Amino acid sequence: MAMLPILKIDDGSLPNLILVVGDPDRLTSITSLIKGTKELGKNREYHSITGFYNDKQIAVVSHGVGSAGAGACFEELCRGGAERIIRAGSAGGLQENVSAGDLVIAHAAVREDGLSRKIVPVSYPATATPDLIIKLRSAANSAGINCHEGLVLTSDMFYPHEILGSDLPLWQRASVTAVEMEVATLFVICRLHGVETAAVLAIDGNPLNQDGGSMDTYNPNQDSVRNAVTASITLALEALTG
Repeated sequence: MAMLPILKIDDGSLPNLILVVGDPDRLTSITSLIKGTKELGKNREYHSITGFYNDKQIAVVSHGVGSAGAGACFEELCRGGAERIIRAGSAGGLQENVSAGDLVIAHAAVREDGLSRKIVPVSYPATATPDLIIKLRSAANSAGINCHEGLVLTSDMFYPHEILGSDLPLWQRASVTAVEMEVATLFVICRLHGVETAAVLAIDGNPLNQDGGSMDTYNPNQDSVRNAVTASITLALEALTG
């Protein structure tokens, strides 16, 4: 049996329905939502478990922060037999009405990541699978949760510096809803492999509303953000198994 070398998972043991999250610590809380949890693999930031949700076997895999490392995870999951991958992650709001504690369903992503342009030309779109957008929306409606929907910006920069500054105001004017660091990479890799994909994001602040993009007052440690993270995971699990 071959092993996925970065994830350290025997590829024959990988379910075809996969939830991906950035933070390995989130797997601990997710174990309370799924049944029959077993560890699949562990290597660096890549922690993987399997279990059952809605009577379907799934995997939950952490990918760390940023497109390069996350891309290695997404590529191995696709090569390992994934048929559907949904990301439940965090993002910053860009529009004035997108605030900490909100949720965003990504329709597509602006490819400002460093990795995807090394894989395919920049004119190639990074889009979610339409059916999964519908499933996420339906899950949110059933739970009575209001979600923003639209474009997200995938960027490799978290803290801006004064030399070049921040381009977030530009993307705000272009009607981009939120900014994060992995979705475009996920969408491109999954599309190239014919794997269904989507993302639902918990907003942990709005840098343009708070401090003009400097991130000086960034504080994700709020109850509203923690609740949104839990909600994003639940919606992703419902769409994944729906």
